[in-house]
Order: sequence, then C-alpha cells, then structure tokens
Amino acid sequence: MINGVSIYEILTLTSIMFFIGVYGFFTRKNLIAMLVSVELILNSAAVNFVIINKYMFPGKLGGDIFSIFIIAVAAAETALALAIIINLYRLIMSVKTKDLETMKY
Repeated sequence: MINGVSIYEILTLTSIMFFIGVYGFFTRKNLIAMLVSVELILNSAAVNFVIINKYMFPGKLGGDIFSIFIIAVAAAETALALAIIINLYRLIMSVKTKDLETMKY
C-alpha cells in the first residue's frame, strides 16, 4: 500500500482512464478532442509504469524513467499535432474529421 491506497485501486483507476481515452478517440469527431483522448491514454500508461515499478522494484527508478520518457514524447506529439490542426483550420476553417475528407483529392 502507498499512503493507504492499494495497487488494485490504482490499476483500476488507470484502466478506467485508458478506456475512457480509447472511447473518446473512437467516438469524437473533433480533432482536438481526439488529441485529448490520446493524451489520456498516454498518461494512464505512465501512471501504470510508476505504480508497477514502485511495487515490484521499490528502490529502482526504471518506471519513473519510462514515465518521464512517455511525458516527453506526449509533449512533442501534442505540439506537432496542434501545429497540424492549426494549419488545417487555416486551410479549411474546420477541425471536424468529416471535413478532412476533402483533402484526399
């Protein structure tokens, strides 16, 4: 237990976060909402790395280092995705996924 919270409660919370992110990614039509859903998925994975590392290898920092790497990749991915979304908005004045079909041709 970490401060009175068991590993099962934390893993249940991160599983719920992960599936909310997956649901949001597949059901949203807005590119920014889809980006937020991907961030939620990545954050749940980072928390899982930290918690599992804390319980399996209490004195080592392997999970923490993986989490920092995930956070860095998520920040870079967010910056790149927002730049792409801003450029798409300038071109077609919409961030809806159905409006992006016009860019195929």
